[in-house]
Amino acid sequence: MLKPMNHPTQPSPALMKTRISANLALFFIFLLHVSMAASDPTQESFLRCLSTHSLSSPPISSVTFFPSNPLFLSVLQSYIRNLRFISNTTSKPLFIVTPTHVSHIQASIICAKVHGLQLRIRSGGHDFDGLSYVSDVPFIIVDMFNLRDIAVDVENGSAWVESGATLGELYYRIAEKSKVHGFPAGVCPTVGVGGHFSGGGYGNMMRKYGLSVDNVIDAKIVDANGRLLDRESMGEDLFWAIRGGGGASFGVIVSWKIKLVPVPEKVTVFKVERTLEQGASEIVEQWQEIADKIDEDLFIRLVLMPSKRKSQRTVKAKFVALYLGNAEKLHSLMGESFPKLGLKEDDCIEMSWIQSVLFWSNYPNGTSTDVLLERQPKSEKFEKKKSDYVQEPIQKSGLEGLWRKIMELGKPVLTFNPYGGKMGEICELETPFPHRAGNMYKIQYSVNWKEEDIEASDRYLGLIRKLYDYMTPYVSKSPRCSYLNYRDIDLGTNGNGNASHSEASVWGTKYFKGNFDKLVHVKSVVDPGNFFRYEQSIPSLATAADWKGRMAE
Repeated sequence: MLKPMNHPTQPSPALMKTRISANLALFFIFLLHVSMAASDPTQESFLRCLSTHSLSSPPISSVTFFPSNPLFLSVLQSYIRNLRFISNTTSKPLFIVTPTHVSHIQASIICAKVHGLQLRIRSGGHDFDGLSYVSDVPFIIVDMFNLRDIAVDVENGSAWVESGATLGELYYRIAEKSKVHGFPAGVCPTVGVGGHFSGGGYGNMMRKYGLSVDNVIDAKIVDANGRLLDRESMGEDLFWAIRGGGGASFGVIVSWKIKLVPVPEKVTVFKVERTLEQGASEIVEQWQEIADKIDEDLFIRLVLMPSKRKSQRTVKAKFVALYLGNAEKLHSLMGESFPKLGLKEDDCIEMSWIQSVLFWSNYPNGTSTDVLLERQPKSEKFEKKKSDYVQEPIQKSGLEGLWRKIMELGKPVLTFNPYGGKMGEICELETPFPHRAGNMYKIQYSVNWKEEDIEASDRYLGLIRKLYDYMTPYVSKSPRCSYLNYRDIDLGTNGNGNASHSEASVWGTKYFKGNFDKLVHVKSVVDPGNFFRYEQSIPSLATAADWKGRMAE
């Protein structure tokens, strides 16, 4: 067995002070645990197993939360981002481990295997269908939020970031060290690094630099045997698999080494809205013509939403852009390539790259970058997401039908993210994420609501599914593709996590296309017992066949 390696980074003095304070609090929590466990044989058994296999300080018992602990619900709910999964009827874990040391993860894996429990891994809670903290079978959660150290090495153009860090924290730490470095990842600051990277990770610099996983150069993972492995010791096949194949199918990823990318000292952004009455239909037509072909320094997102204008229903098209250059060049480029938008010089705002992160997160100009260290989103809601890829422009008649559908449904929103540039240059076999050349843009369908009753939930879920069905003629086919990080259990699921290869391929080919078979092969080698499993996990051939045999008996 490989020996655990040294921690990849050294915590900052401020983080050390925070952790010392946290450890004092954890000590008192530990005393509470001890008194509770003494009267509960099941908890005592779990704690004994965890303590036997983790000899680190603080003790693992101080970061383990059972339902009898008054902090259990707050720990569970603190990283639930979709209110659909926060009800009293939602399944709860038997306990939660919030590791502060690699040995806590190793012990959790070993003891989950001993007790026959599923293990769910959470690093931010933004998975849209709650698969990191909900299960229909007995399970535990390993919540990574305490492991969020970030060490930026500007001289070498790299950084180590632990999986429990958020994107906002990562961007903040990069900007602390350099005004001319950034990293291509998502635009929502409270998303956890662990899940974002392992599913691909896209953002508004992907046309210039590709996905997050295209800029990952090393990682550390605890496998099903409790070994801590880096790129060299895990091997290139597993390293390939976790960069876009979903890390939770293969192990617990502790940290990532990323390659920083250059950004200019000043970038330019704009946000422009047009309704149908203001020519949005023709503008969207032209956006489709140019968005994936324009200068790779320019990313223009298009958001389509229902709206009202003088009490009349309409559709609003919002164009949000990041340009890795100055306002003068952007204005000139838009005049040449995208004149129908009618962009004005006053629409173009120059700012630093880190300020553009705030702009894209809808913070007012002048907001302190300290908000990027806030780990809780500004609001939480009931929501559902779905996704598609578009490979041919939607013609005028198709757009007109879409406008009618948006106004009819009255709630779902479509977000179009352009491809092209670097995304068209990287071979689809390079990582498990296969959606490269040939895709003009990706669609995210989104619906959210505030009502808590089941009838409302069913109604809004029905709306987004109707829109998704309506879009069938306009999107990719054979397979109709989807983005892994927009987890969608509508695509198919096997609740016990023991799907056969053919069953899993229903959603597997939508997420991974031809890369699915290689992911199954890697899974069968590194986790043949299928310990790491959930509703849409990569199956192990040996275990799926064995499970099928038992079911037939």
